[in-house]
Amino acid sequence: MLRFLLIMLLVVISDQLTKLWIVENFALHDSLPVIPGFFNLVLVHNTGAAFGMLSNMPLLWRQVFFVGVAAVAVTVLVIMQRRLGGQHPLYPVSFGLISGGAVGNVIDRLKQGSVIDFLDFHIKEHHWPAFNVADSGITVGVCLFLLVQFLEERAEKRKQQAD
Repeated sequence: MLRFLLIMLLVVISDQLTKLWIVENFALHDSLPVIPGFFNLVLVHNTGAAFGMLSNMPLLWRQVFFVGVAAVAVTVLVIMQRRLGGQHPLYPVSFGLISGGAVGNVIDRLKQGSVIDFLDFHIKEHHWPAFNVADSGITVGVCLFLLVQFLEERAEKRKQQAD
């Protein structure tokens, strides 16, 4: 449980510190090319979910919905950590990454009603939606969890075939 909590805390702190730096150094929609033609830092506020979904809904509805979803997700992840955390050393890492990302974005929603995004990857004029450290934690955590699941299932099949 300690590894889970430390990783969650690390994601929340790094997410909030990077967002604070962006807000203090960029005006809304300012863009700074880091790797021209591929990667910019940019300040945007996402009022919706992934790719701006639900951004047209009333603020109160969005707040209740997103905070509720995050609370359920973190609760489920804590339960999963308690049940699975000792079975593989990467489970606490994946659950901590996902939980930290969820908490990081909820903090933004509660503070200002939107999530601060600033990582802008693109190929010429074709931009991937901007995202942040919390989003990265969620994505990497889910991918890590799925990878462990895949590898564990594969190992189990090999074991059954050997028996």
